Amino acid sequence: MTFSAQIGEEFCAWLLPCSKQAFIHVLCDFDGDGLPAGALLVRALEAAGYTNVSAECRRKGESAWGEEIGARLAERAAAGQLDALIVADLGSRDGSIFDGIPLLLIDHHKPIGQPAGATLITSYGTGDSGGDGKDVATTGLLCFWCAEALCGSERANAWLWLAGISILSDLGDKAPFDELTAAKKKFGGGALRDATSLLNAPRRTTEGRADAALALLLKADGPKAIYSGEFPETAQLIEAKAEVGEALAVARKQPPRFSKLVRDELGADLVAVRIHTGCQVHPLIAMQWRGRFPRSVVFGVNTGYRPGWVTFSGRAPAGVNLIDFLARHRPPEADNSYGLGHNQASGGALPVAVWNRWSQEIGFGPEMLVVDEATTVA
Repeated sequence: MTFSAQIGEEFCAWLLPCSKQAFIHVLCDFDGDGLPAGALLVRALEAAGYTNVSAECRRKGESAWGEEIGARLAERAAAGQLDALIVADLGSRDGSIFDGIPLLLIDHHKPIGQPAGATLITSYGTGDSGGDGKDVATTGLLCFWCAEALCGSERANAWLWLAGISILSDLGDKAPFDELTAAKKKFGGGALRDATSLLNAPRRTTEGRADAALALLLKADGPKAIYSGEFPETAQLIEAKAEVGEALAVARKQPPRFSKLVRDELGADLVAVRIHTGCQVHPLIAMQWRGRFPRSVVFGVNTGYRPGWVTFSGRAPAGVNLIDFLARHRPPEADNSYGLGHNQASGGALPVAVWNRWSQEIGFGPEMLVVDEATTVA
């Protein structure tokens, strides 16, 4: 049995006890992988005859295990509209998300636990252990395989563009998956890239709401419909992209800072670029500077994304396990956003005082200390 068939089989087995009238809610991440994953699940379930399917994406600062999402799920349950829950692209860890209903997690990040009684469908660990993670199926691709198993390949083929966006968003244009090649041939590589760029914008804004992006993916018939203007939500995405572009232009002007203290332990030097904005552009800064320092771990460090905290996103070269490094240096004050993700792409958030201590412990100098979080040290 192929891995894709195994994924589909696991999904159908979990779904089997659910009646076609069951209220199935899909909770997904708000990025270019999580959004297509959520849309694929909704489309597949509805096509298979499930009549009460709903979906939402997380908002800025939220976790599937957090109070905000828990409160919304409780409201849904109180209204009799929550019989089963699918959580896509939001990780897996111990602790309850919502008790008393079947729970399925679909994800490609490193699991750090699993809710009691939940089913986990994951691709983590399936790629080359010494590689860069580009050969690990995204959550959206996992959901496409679930859709194929549930509805058949012919029906799912119409949604191949959603899998393509997922792969492009997380793994790039050269990811080694046949589905990406087929999606580019069927829908156009340029159209997929343009749609991916637009869909990723809302979650990076200061507000961090991607509801319009999810709504578009639930009704568009292909990537061109995302940016053509035929749907009103496109204007919101264009506005979001402009806001993020302005923030990124400022962030690009900040200089890199360096640490060699952990070279022997990590197998790489550290580079940090400090910015101050409410927009989530620190991962983009890390990715862009990685091109300048391909053998180093690069952190985009943002003092303005979360008040009172320093949020950072790291990118590492192949063979360097950033998750393990962060785990070894985890401060006791770190919250559940710290050290998640992929071996070569992880980060977190730390209270300002903790960041100041932590950044010095890993070798950065006074230029990375946050004295006044409303300013950026250049």
